[in-house]
Amino acid sequence: MKKQVYLDYSATTPVKDAVLKKMLPYFTQSFGNPSSLYTIGQESKQAIEEAREQVAALIGANPKEIFFTSSGTEADNWAVIEAAEANVKKGKHVITTAIEHHALLHSGAYLEKKGFQVTYLGVDSEGMIRLEELENAITEGTTLISVMFANNEIGAIQPVKEIAEIAKRHKILFHTDAVQALGNVPIDVRELGVDLLSVSGHKIYGPKGIGALFVRKGVVLPSHLHGGAQENKKRAGTENLPGIVGFGAAAELARTGIGEHISRVSGLRDYFLEQVEARIQDIRINGSRERRLPGNANITFEFIEGEALLLLLDLDGIAVSTGSACSSASLTPSHVLTALGIPAEMIHGSLRFTVGDFTTKEDLDYTVECLVKNVEKLRGISSVSKEKGW
Repeated sequence: MKKQVYLDYSATTPVKDAVLKKMLPYFTQSFGNPSSLYTIGQESKQAIEEAREQVAALIGANPKEIFFTSSGTEADNWAVIEAAEANVKKGKHVITTAIEHHALLHSGAYLEKKGFQVTYLGVDSEGMIRLEELENAITEGTTLISVMFANNEIGAIQPVKEIAEIAKRHKILFHTDAVQALGNVPIDVRELGVDLLSVSGHKIYGPKGIGALFVRKGVVLPSHLHGGAQENKKRAGTENLPGIVGFGAAAELARTGIGEHISRVSGLRDYFLEQVEARIQDIRINGSRERRLPGNANITFEFIEGEALLLLLDLDGIAVSTGSACSSASLTPSHVLTALGIPAEMIHGSLRFTVGDFTTKEDLDYTVECLVKNVEKLRGISSVSKEKGW
């Protein structure tokens, strides 16, 4: 049987056994509607509140500041659109970055259609924003700053605390998309000073279809779904009970094991990069080497097409990505790598490798061997080369 290696943990993670075990009873036994007053319903409500406490503990929040959503995308949409529209009397200017997830970029495009001005900050060659540019972009009408905590393609970790300080100094709300950072970077919303923070369950070995939005006490954020009184009257709709329970269980595992996780995963990632750099010429590591998510490795292989390399690796049983899982079917060059100033032809030769809790050194050794073989094969039939140029 062909060896199977999964190296796309930034796209999604498998549900851990302990998480699944916690979820299962809420499908068939403890299935009551949390809004019901009888015992089985109240037991479900209690399970939700326990999960809320677990998610809150992972980011240093008060449980009352956690509102469950269907995904990180919904949390991003809710935070950005509703916060902007709730503050139109102050102004209609929002600041974000050119390397945000499309959940944020498309929210920005929506606001622009509604008459808002959106500033998209550029980044340096390592994917980091420049704080002085952020400060210079602020106007009297700026009501919201939204900068992702860590980038999903290149793993760049932004200076969130410093951004929050700038926002606070100018009395501007600050939102951060922490979907990729959750469980991979220590997060304390009190220490960081953020107002709004989005997270998702399926990036930390929990189920898909469940996310959450942290809303700091005192921040006015209107509801975006209307109906029942769920989520303290902030988000109507019967709760995804098994998903919420699973998210809570995954958050608890992430909280108690984050130190070991970061150490192990970053060690494997560094080992992988060392092997690739030693064995394959004409490559580029995209993004910062230091301020980077522990499991992320984004690599450009010059003189080949990344899609072709991805497919050959798939034939070898290795799952990797050309970038964001939400836009991997698009032939448009990655907006993240474009923002770094990488030429389009080189962007098309880029792949994202992300290791996780179930990755082994043997998996990486096998991957390197397959990379060496397949890169050599593709360069041998390529119409371009170092000598010929792009």
